[in-house]
Amino acid sequence: PHVEYIGEIADHQKAEFLSGAHALLFPIDWPEPFGLVMIEAMACGTPVIAFNRGAVPEVIDEGVSGFIVEDEISAVAAVNRLHLLPRARVRQRFEQRFTSRRMAQQYVEVYQSVIRAQKRSRFKVIDSTT
Repeated sequence: PHVEYIGEIADHQKAEFLSGAHALLFPIDWPEPFGLVMIEAMACGTPVIAFNRGAVPEVIDEGVSGFIVEDEISAVAAVNRLHLLPRARVRQRFEQRFTSRRMAQQYVEVYQSVIRAQKRSRFKVIDSTT
């Protein structure tokens, strides 16, 4: 496989760069709390190969938007399976989960759930016979 370390790129170069990549390798070996770069790659239709650390399992849908790996050896094996991940499907999964509209909807759903739970607990009947 052809893996090339590029180094840091400017923000205005990210979309073009990620769109041209075969994959984003995310070999972070600490509990990354979110990993925005994974979302940026998926927005470009670029699959992600990442270590199973931190939020990676919450961000990547295994076999859909990328591969979750345990070590360098399994990362190399995942590079050889990239043909199984159509870029259009990676982008579609991004649209389903991570657009600003979708994330705002999810926040509203959480707030509504909290409000409903609070209303139920306020009007909860307490059985004093027990």
